[in-house]
Amino acid sequence: MTGIELALGLAALIGIALGVLGGGGSIVTMPVLVYVAGIDPKTAVGMSLAIVGGTSLAGSYLHYREQNFHGKAAGLFGASGIVGAYFGAMLTHLVRSSVLMLSFAGLMLLVGILMLAGKPNRGGRCECHTWRCLVVGALVGSLTGFLGVGGGFLILPALVFTAGVETKKAIGSSLAIIAFNAAAGLLGQLRYIHIDWRLTLLFLIASLMGMAFGLAIVRRIPEHNLRLAFGCALLVIGGLIAYKNF
Repeated sequence: MTGIELALGLAALIGIALGVLGGGGSIVTMPVLVYVAGIDPKTAVGMSLAIVGGTSLAGSYLHYREQNFHGKAAGLFGASGIVGAYFGAMLTHLVRSSVLMLSFAGLMLLVGILMLAGKPNRGGRCECHTWRCLVVGALVGSLTGFLGVGGGFLILPALVFTAGVETKKAIGSSLAIIAFNAAAGLLGQLRYIHIDWRLTLLFLIASLMGMAFGLAIVRRIPEHNLRLAFGCALLVIGGLIAYKNF
């Protein structure tokens, strides 16, 4: 089995992560593209945005149908995130690939710790104040464009802790925001890189198959367990990427 074939098999994990956690697709996509498929990290940034963005768009619609969605939060985060992602993409090509991956790992470790240690104190009661959500959305969007991540592993905690959205509704909202941010980030990246669209499409198909499985899982998992699983996944993969690049 070649690296590409193995990477395509692993791509289903992208969809599973997005379907179950409303994020985390990029923490699977980037390592798979770089370390399994052998793609240059800066090119992998653009491919990751296309794969995760397409999968998230489909997932957000399916979650919306099941009422796991908060329209105001998704709209505010998405609107400001698009701007941040487009300009954040300009920074990717100003740093070395190793620095890019270490930044990616460090952010994952930080958010993982926050997800495990933090406790939402609003009891699911939404407090999505307009300016707060716009500012946080723009910051997350800029990191989306810079690191090639859909931003779900940042958006989901931001929705839970900043806007007080309950975790299951935050999952569906997160996917919609990821799709917007990823599209804007991809537009910014396309000025600098050439993407293998055939390979990207194959990854997207595999990811969508995983998404269907992930949605079946999320219906059966309590909210608290979803946050714990999300935090643990970030710590494990972030630690591995940091070790590899040190």
